[in-house]
Amino acid sequence: MRKAPVSARLLDAIEHIGNRLPHPATLFVIFAVLVVIASAIAAQLGISVTHPKDGSLILPVNLLEREQLRRMFTDAPRNFTGFAPLGTVLVTMLGIGVAEGSGLVSAALRALVTRVPRSLLTATVVFAGIAAHTAADAGIIVLPPLAALVFIAFGRHPLAGVAAAFAGVAGGFSASLLPVPLDVLLAGLTQEAVDASRMLPGYRVQLLGNYWFMAAATPLLAVVGTWITSRIVEPRLGVWSGETHGAPVTTPTADAAERRGLRAAGVAALATFATIAMLAAAPWSPLRIEGATTLDRMKPFFDSIVTLVMLVTLIPGLAFGIAAGRIRSDHDVARMMSDSMGQMATYIVLAFTAAQFVNWFAWSNLGAIIAISGAEQLRSWGLTRAPLLTSFVMFSAVLDVFIASASAKWAILAPVFVPMFTLLGFTPEATQVVYRIGDSVTNVVTPLMPYMPFVLATVQRYSPRAGTGTVIAMMLPYALAFLVFWTALLLLFYGMHWPIGPGVGMRLAG
Repeated sequence: MRKAPVSARLLDAIEHIGNRLPHPATLFVIFAVLVVIASAIAAQLGISVTHPKDGSLILPVNLLEREQLRRMFTDAPRNFTGFAPLGTVLVTMLGIGVAEGSGLVSAALRALVTRVPRSLLTATVVFAGIAAHTAADAGIIVLPPLAALVFIAFGRHPLAGVAAAFAGVAGGFSASLLPVPLDVLLAGLTQEAVDASRMLPGYRVQLLGNYWFMAAATPLLAVVGTWITSRIVEPRLGVWSGETHGAPVTTPTADAAERRGLRAAGVAALATFATIAMLAAAPWSPLRIEGATTLDRMKPFFDSIVTLVMLVTLIPGLAFGIAAGRIRSDHDVARMMSDSMGQMATYIVLAFTAAQFVNWFAWSNLGAIIAISGAEQLRSWGLTRAPLLTSFVMFSAVLDVFIASASAKWAILAPVFVPMFTLLGFTPEATQVVYRIGDSVTNVVTPLMPYMPFVLATVQRYSPRAGTGTVIAMMLPYALAFLVFWTALLLLFYGMHWPIGPGVGMRLAG
């Protein structure tokens, strides 16, 4: 019997190992228990470091002591309700729930990819996938099957459409021209890490601290994804034979009600953005205060980003639903918001366990000890600046193959790497942006990506013998190309000292 190729065996091993990992919520329970044990061992060994900012001695706190055990019980609810990402994510999802529940998201994506000339089809599909992040995970359900149908309508291979859409929505996961829920979620975890480390007293992590960089990455990844599709993936797939497996192939079109809804949503979106722009610019705006610089004066505006993102999705969603006849009363709106909250149940469970881990880790002082010791070790190795950034991108990319959840990984990594990079001169937002590159690019090649079974099912409609390895082999060129070009963009921003967000650079001042 012929032995399977090395690549196939490697993919099988990744899938096998990954499938044996516990649920992310269980992982946090395990890590929390390990923190308790490690704190007791570190305290017993008398490990200590000197705080580089104030010169104080940092000692590990034994979480098995009576007072600390009592604190675990009494503060558990407070840890959960005070968990920075929880409220911000849930508020954001209220608006997205209406936009998705009314049908605006799917209708807008269909309108985008079905009304473009043949020459721009691939670029539009990749760009639409990246743009779909504004509506959380809705894009990955709507876009790959739709792209396959549109590619067939243009006489092209449907799997090329699936690949282009999947590359945009998963491989370019963090890139976006607009603020997305992930910005809010990760910034909250970064703030938790900053506060726990005491490295930057009073420092506030900007919710839009990665915005300029991710907006710049959007056209870059759209171009790279288009080139990979046209020059590598589609030629490899060959000419489409026209066979399908399942329902007949038809390209969906908008009906009169949907077109009416899209027009209303467009007007509502323009009005919403105009109002927000006025609130940001007008001296009389309640979202401005007195200050020495423009950024100081706009602080209330930036602090309101979560609410504004909710309104940007809520108001067009309402307009679409009312005009299309899908929202007939306030009960429909409440139901859509409730459905959105219901979909967040898994996240809420994850947030509870993550909140306990994050707080216990902060109480133990292990994060600060590891960060200070690690920063000193990296300096001794000479691993700073560009090599350090590149190494962390690679580390995040490899870890993403085994733990697909962006928030779960960052909740584990942020308490160590945010203060460590701070000691090496990087802003917390810079550490976060480096992590996001690696966390995105390998989404398309990990068997543990939550939507991989859905993408596989879509592929099998046109290629019934396809397996997970088929999808990964098809998507690997995107992952490698996105990794190279996105990292190159990061090094360009770093070398040119360009801001990665409003008022936020990669290096700390001073």
